[in-house]
Amino acid sequence: MGKLFLVPTPIGNLEDITFRAIKVLKEADLILAEDTRNSGKLLKHFDITTQMISHHMHNEHKTVDQLVGRMQAGQTFALISDAGTPAISDPGFLLTRACVEAGVEVDCLPGATAFVPALVNSGLPNDKFVFEGFLPVKKGRQTRLKLLAEENRTMIFYESPHKLIKTLTHFTEYFGTDRQVSVSREITKLHEETIRGTAEEVLKHYTQKPPKGEIVIIVSGNK
Repeated sequence: MGKLFLVPTPIGNLEDITFRAIKVLKEADLILAEDTRNSGKLLKHFDITTQMISHHMHNEHKTVDQLVGRMQAGQTFALISDAGTPAISDPGFLLTRACVEAGVEVDCLPGATAFVPALVNSGLPNDKFVFEGFLPVKKGRQTRLKLLAEENRTMIFYESPHKLIKTLTHFTEYFGTDRQVSVSREITKLHEETIRGTAEEVLKHYTQKPPKGEIVIIVSGNK
């Protein structure tokens, strides 16, 4: 019986990869990558020559059974996403579930994920929190926001730069203009920044200064 390793990769700074992650990627029979072009740069940087194939949201449904079969036959696979920990708003859940159901061992390595540093840096309560990932784009968005308006735990969201203004506007409408918000972008990268304040203040900031890069939004719970 083989094994599946879920291997976190750096979200920006390449020095954030672990020694163990490099070892697993070098020793695996095959690396499953969300984007082979993007991951190819990472593998080249660390002199990892393991064969790599695409495994992403558009093909994972079709390949899961075949991959599980190969692991049952003795092969060891390493799954990586473009950045961070696989299955956290990235492909990985379907294959992990299939492996668990088939009796294939799954081992998720500790490592980089964007929401943890964003949460800690926010200065908002982090003893209890809820990870929401990306909000629905259209259908179900209003319903979700109305429900979250009553959430008393700190909330974590992922957002793209071109949708940040829309999302912050919705926060002021559904959560209130004085709800505390922290926006972290480009975490671990050269232009990393965190902007904190009320929903209204943070919205005003990014209206005047359009954001770039990967974004994590932390929102205080309803008091």
